Amino acid sequence: MEPKLEDISDYNSLQGDKKRTVWMVVITGILIGVGYLIAYKTFNDSGDALKVQDPIGVVPLSKNIPLK
Repeated sequence: MEPKLEDISDYNSLQGDKKRTVWMVVITGILIGVGYLIAYKTFNDSGDALKVQDPIGVVPLSKNIPLK
């Protein structure tokens, strides 16, 4: 009996390897997220980013674009 998306109560009837597989997928997802967060906080060096002082207000149209 495989769990169906239509009936969420199927999870309660899971036993053994299937229930462990579900928990391993959930735990693995959380661990990957925590690992990404730690790596992002550790290696994010925005100190070398270029600062833009003059914002682009208007982009001029090119005269080389043919109108159809």
